[in-house]
Amino acid sequence: MQLIPDVSIKSKKVKPKLVIVMGVSGCGKSTVGEQLAEVLGYEFIEADDFHLIAAKQQMANGIPLTDTMRDPWLRRLTQHLCQGTLVDSVLAYSGLRRRHRQLFRELGFTTLFIHLTTDLDTISQRMSLRAGHFMPESMLASQFSSMQLPESEADIISLDVSADLQHIIDMAHAAVALM
Repeated sequence: MQLIPDVSIKSKKVKPKLVIVMGVSGCGKSTVGEQLAEVLGYEFIEADDFHLIAAKQQMANGIPLTDTMRDPWLRRLTQHLCQGTLVDSVLAYSGLRRRHRQLFRELGFTTLFIHLTTDLDTISQRMSLRAGHFMPESMLASQFSSMQLPESEADIISLDVSADLQHIIDMAHAAVALM
């Protein structure tokens, strides 16, 4: 009598998804991120909420943060993402530096970065219309110069934010569906 090996399909453990909506200040990360999280039923996380008051004040005074100053912020943010059970999440986060983006890839999630892009003049105009945000329009040039563009990073898609908001959400949603 020949024994037949168990060939039943074992369920693969599916890693939770982390969708990071990234770009310079004023590009719409929070707006897109919140709406995308709502559509997907994911937790929404605003990275700005993890900045120290002193860091926000420094940026409000027109002084960019250094990478050394960003490190404690990133540590708080990654610790928050990893506390307890990992859950599907959308994170609104600048993602200016390649090495900082890499930190999120190493947390145990399946990651997708949605890079919101447009020209400096469009973002400047948007920033001039918003009220109550700590980041002044005068910091925009520094944001553009600090952004390390996603080259050879396969988990990043770019969406032009000069398009209609619903179109951006639909495109982002379609990209997440392919994860």
